[in-house]
Amino acid sequence: MVGSQQEALSQQEALSIDMPSQPSGDSKFNPKRTGTVCTASARITTGVIGSGVLSMTWAVAQLGWIAGPVVILFFSSVTYLTSILLAASYRSGDPVSGERNYTYMDAVQNILGGVQAKLCGIVQYLHHFGVAIGYTIATAISMRAIQRSNCFHNSGGKNQCEMNINPYVISFGVLQILFSQIPNVDKLSCLSIIAAVMSILYPSVCIGLVIAKVAENGNAKGSLTGIRIGVVAKREKIWRIFEALGNIAFAYSSSKLLFEVQDTLKSPPSEEKTMKKASLVSVAVITLLFMLCGCVGYAAFGDMSPNNLLTDFGFYNPYWLLNTANAAVVVHTVREYQVACQPIFAFIEKQALVPFPASDRDIKFHIPGFKPTVSFNPLRLICRTLFVMLTTLISVILPFFNDVIGLVGALGFWPLTVYFPVEMYIKQRKIPKWSKMWVCLQLFSLSCLVVTIAAAAGSVAGVVFDFNT
Repeated sequence: MVGSQQEALSQQEALSIDMPSQPSGDSKFNPKRTGTVCTASARITTGVIGSGVLSMTWAVAQLGWIAGPVVILFFSSVTYLTSILLAASYRSGDPVSGERNYTYMDAVQNILGGVQAKLCGIVQYLHHFGVAIGYTIATAISMRAIQRSNCFHNSGGKNQCEMNINPYVISFGVLQILFSQIPNVDKLSCLSIIAAVMSILYPSVCIGLVIAKVAENGNAKGSLTGIRIGVVAKREKIWRIFEALGNIAFAYSSSKLLFEVQDTLKSPPSEEKTMKKASLVSVAVITLLFMLCGCVGYAAFGDMSPNNLLTDFGFYNPYWLLNTANAAVVVHTVREYQVACQPIFAFIEKQALVPFPASDRDIKFHIPGFKPTVSFNPLRLICRTLFVMLTTLISVILPFFNDVIGLVGALGFWPLTVYFPVEMYIKQRKIPKWSKMWVCLQLFSLSCLVVTIAAAAGSVAGVVFDFNT
């Protein structure tokens, strides 16, 4: 969750796939930089923590007491290392006086060149598209969970209150069609502040509930190797292990917002030094939170760990607290959907202007009894409505929370979190090919690629299995 200025900057990325980056004067976007380690770490932490935390218990349950914490630490280490690499790429050339790169795409464009920037743009758009679908599913599940919780409470636990998710997916789609008509997300600054609070609220509720559940059980459940064969088939367990990697990768997605955060930092000391400290603090806090949700949740539920802590009825009471947490998820994802989609909206509308240059105009009209003049943009209305309808349709067809976020996390992990940061660092620091540092960085990138392939395969297998059942 970064501020409105950073959200506006994310729209710049939508134009960078086929346009050179903006010239980088020190005062172009942020004339007064006052950020510190404290503010930067807070922005990163609230930006990373999201709906991915809800699947952390399920992910650890697939991996077990040994591999679960190890994998979380692996992804946290990768995230911190690549954060250091990205911090070194904030300025092109000299780390103190070189040109600033205001966005991730600016850095790729200025350091690696046009072909790599186009490839990065394609990957980012696909990732944004997948994130939009993931948020649609997560929100619909939370909306349904609120109604199920009330139904279950009112029936005294006698009615399991099974409900179709499709009406909630469609409702969220209609809501996003309305929100998407707002020109850009910086018009939603009030919602941004509320969403930042919500992003901390529902993970905190999850942690409190799982701690209470362990205390209620009187013992810790789970095993060293994760969910047992018999509870799931042997082949399914293997695919679930791979899918769990994607779920954890999705939860750690942070690379795109680091440049925007670094651009808020004051200097001296150099932005790079401050950003390294902020990254260390934020990764430590995020990892602690994920460990608590994942490991304590696994201790609470063992083999019966739910796909989503708040919605799969791992808990029934207190129902009002569950409803509050799920409402927080809804508020958070309503805003995050728009943040994810704004770069795509900007790109689509820019391309639509080529054959229809006169279509980008506002039509104003007056509603009787309503004093202000109302206006709408036909191009924006058509393009954004069609996009939201597409993400809604896919969410109706494939409403599988863990599978979808696992696939999105896998597809975005290696290229955005590892490959481009590594390549930019090598180019920035002029590291000779086949030198010890170059070989180490390439082996690091290759190992993360293997993890990405395994996670993507497991998530695809999960989608196929769930779709069939």
